Amino acid sequence: MIFDDMGVLQRFLNIFRAKTNKVLDRLEDPRDTLDLSYEKQLENIQKMRRSIAEVATAKKRIEIQANQLQAQAAKLQDQARMALGQNREDLAREALSRRSTIAAELTDLESQHTQIAAQQDKLVETSERLQAQVAAFRTRKETLKATYSAAQAQTQIGEAVAGISGSMSDAGATMQRAEEKISQMQARAGAIDELLESGALTDLSSSTDDIQAKLNKVSASSQVERELAALKTELAVAPAPVLPPAAAAETGGEGSPAPSAAPTETLASPTIQPETQPEVNP
Repeated sequence: MIFDDMGVLQRFLNIFRAKTNKVLDRLEDPRDTLDLSYEKQLENIQKMRRSIAEVATAKKRIEIQANQLQAQAAKLQDQARMALGQNREDLAREALSRRSTIAAELTDLESQHTQIAAQQDKLVETSERLQAQVAAFRTRKETLKATYSAAQAQTQIGEAVAGISGSMSDAGATMQRAEEKISQMQARAGAIDELLESGALTDLSSSTDDIQAKLNKVSASSQVERELAALKTELAVAPAPVLPPAAAAETGGEGSPAPSAAPTETLASPTIQPETQPEVNP
């Protein structure tokens, strides 16, 4: 049971990590990440500069200490000379002994100074190389940010044109719901008009009941029929006579007399030609 519980807990942790990674991936902006990385590199440069300053300070301290020891050594050399001049060999020996100790200290300081100077030169070289890398990273960072912004804008424009962005989807859904509601209201209004016309529903705004409405409808139909009969009587509409085929051919098939055909020959033409009538221009 313990192992089963541990397995369930591990699965839960894996699911939680996966969900968290997805959320963080959606929230992460590469531009912010690049800016943060650039700021960290600038902090590293500042740390490097502080280290160089500390090393330079230590080197300067050693130089000051070495100058002081050299001054003491020169003073002890003079004291030893003065002691010999006064026949104080013991004092001269002590002064020279102290000078010898100072000379050893100076040798040690010189060695430390050489090491610190080399360390300082190395730090300066590393700092210059790091600054060049940071400058190159800054240029690359700005280029990537501009590229990402352009790609993001292009994606948003494409989504807007395709209608798959959030705002366009909401607008499209709202328009679709409005069209469906308008269609539903129009269908409802048409159905109510049909029911009112058929008498299934009562028009509460009218003082006429449904029976009277039906009677009025019948009266209106009868009135239309009477008016139609009166028009027929007034116009004296009668059926057209049926003509035989020969008569129909003579009348051109339409009941109107056909034009008489011109004679092809003149049986007896008079000798006297008719006078030519002058043409009168209209």
